[in-house]
Amino acid sequence: MALDPPVVLRESGGVRTATRAVVTSAEPEMLFLWLCQLRRAPYSYDWIDNFGRRSPRTANPALRELAIGQRFMTIFTLTDYDSDRSLTLRMRPGWPTRAFGAITVRYQVDPLPDDALRLSAVLWMPRNGRWLGGAHRYLLAWGDLLMMRKQLRVLAGLAERDTVTRSHGAGMGVRGG
Repeated sequence: MALDPPVVLRESGGVRTATRAVVTSAEPEMLFLWLCQLRRAPYSYDWIDNFGRRSPRTANPALRELAIGQRFMTIFTLTDYDSDRSLTLRMRPGWPTRAFGAITVRYQVDPLPDDALRLSAVLWMPRNGRWLGGAHRYLLAWGDLLMMRKQLRVLAGLAERDTVTRSHGAGMGVRGG
């Protein structure tokens, strides 16, 4: 896994956009398989995001079966996807939206030269209408940087591990159903 490209933070039309990315040597299908594992765990700092439970380190191929409306990481819903390329998630209504705002995040796998891939996550954070709403989004964007950076690195690392395992003929590091 290569060094991360710089973080990009922009604001336009009342929506703050934050982009995070890592570069990896994993196979695209393997990286997307690990993105689909976000249906069951956040793969970030588990002591914060997963109530102390470790995010699984074995991929479940059945989680590649996607349908609009599926729950991801407990607080997101799948709103769009392009198989082997991208997932778009929206914050679920209720306490998550009240706490964080109506966030949308798109995870995307893009090819780079030399058979490398970029795994990126773009967050759209619209104004939430609260007092200090702009400050809230600013702090959220920077706080999320630590969580998202960890998540992308973990997912890329697991995909790289399973790519190497598969290329050495020892299976894919995945399990059924």
